[in-house]
Amino acid sequence: MNDSRTTDQIAAAEDLIARDRRYVWHPYTQHGTEGEPTVIAGARRVLSYAEGREILDLISSWWTCTHGHSHPKINAALARQASELEHVMFAGFTHAPAVDLAERLAGLLPGDLNRVFFSDNGSTAVEVAIKIAYQSWVNRGETRRRILLAFDGGYHGDTLGAMSVGRGSQMFGAFRKLMCQVCVLPYPATFEGDDAADEREAGALSALDALLTGRGQTIAALIIEPMMQGAAGMRFCRPSFLKRLVERAQRSGVLVIFDEVATGFGRTGTMFALEQAGVVPDLVCLSKGLTAGYMPLSATVARDGLFDMFLGHNFDRALPHGHSFTANPLACAVAHAALNLYEEEQTMARIAHIESRHRAMLDVLAARPDVVKPRVLGSVLAFEVKEGGQYQSEPSRLLRAWYLSQGFNIRPMGSTVYLLPPYCITDDELTRAYAGMIEGLDRLSSGALSRP
Repeated sequence: MNDSRTTDQIAAAEDLIARDRRYVWHPYTQHGTEGEPTVIAGARRVLSYAEGREILDLISSWWTCTHGHSHPKINAALARQASELEHVMFAGFTHAPAVDLAERLAGLLPGDLNRVFFSDNGSTAVEVAIKIAYQSWVNRGETRRRILLAFDGGYHGDTLGAMSVGRGSQMFGAFRKLMCQVCVLPYPATFEGDDAADEREAGALSALDALLTGRGQTIAALIIEPMMQGAAGMRFCRPSFLKRLVERAQRSGVLVIFDEVATGFGRTGTMFALEQAGVVPDLVCLSKGLTAGYMPLSATVARDGLFDMFLGHNFDRALPHGHSFTANPLACAVAHAALNLYEEEQTMARIAHIESRHRAMLDVLAARPDVVKPRVLGSVLAFEVKEGGQYQSEPSRLLRAWYLSQGFNIRPMGSTVYLLPPYCITDDELTRAYAGMIEGLDRLSSGALSRP
């Protein structure tokens, strides 16, 4: 690929990388083995500009960038809000962007999911949900309910409570002795043409029933990523399973938390994944697409009855939780603008079109001897490479490096290769993405893949 950079641009990039190497600690990075980071200088729509070349962002910048980079209407909303109010402490004060956004989220969610607690990111949204669930039992005088239920492969963030319910992801072994009490249930992951889904679902529900029967009075809450476990490798489950799961838990008095941080705002084909199961969980965690990737903001939305459990005449019953940037006006204004685009740009129709394009690729993938479990859900296309290995395995690192060298931001998670593009992606860009994805697989299977 030709390098169109000037001498000054090359020198500036090299200086930035050198200072990055000296001062920065990157997330999910083994600095002892990782190569140099790619310098991103700007981005528009689905394109990021790095070191004199374009990169097609096919994972929506860590699953956040729903409407594409640098959207003019979101840019305008951010600038407008910055000229009026950039920050205000949210304890004892309020402001229109936060109240309007809370009301809007309550209107989008089903049932009596009406009480919105704002925080900073997906991890803190989950942390708040866990604390609400646990303290609600304390406030009712039922202090035995301390156990949380989660799922094998589930990932809910990196704060302590979120790590606890994400212990099934196998990513937090060093912190196991610090974690909350959690029982891990089997996750019935499924895919196109799966003829064993019923059996796996029955096993998962049977495991839940056994816990509810034997320890039901000690269980505070159950948490699940509805329809799709993201960090586990885009593992899907069926909406009918979710419905039966929620019905069983709630019938036994166990609170249900839906972690929609990755699945919300259209990713699974509906605005929220819970819509496909037709259920109303007790708590919903939102982030990522909430601000279309622009600003750190999350929301933990609770049912009215849960909020009422915290009312009283002394602070002991209140929720002792908050953040310096709770309900930041800039982030709330950006979230409003991002939500407006779903109607203005017919975003859900765009997602349906992306899904139809993905589904047209299923037969191509299924015909490959090196690919197993191809699957599509909303804007997500995923499959397993037989020789892909575990997270950060050499094959996955080689594949990622080759994709990047060819101008594609595709980051395999171990054996899982997936596309999760911004909703503004065009047909031509999708065609390029599919072709590049297949070429990378061809090179990997032939042994011709090496670090560029």
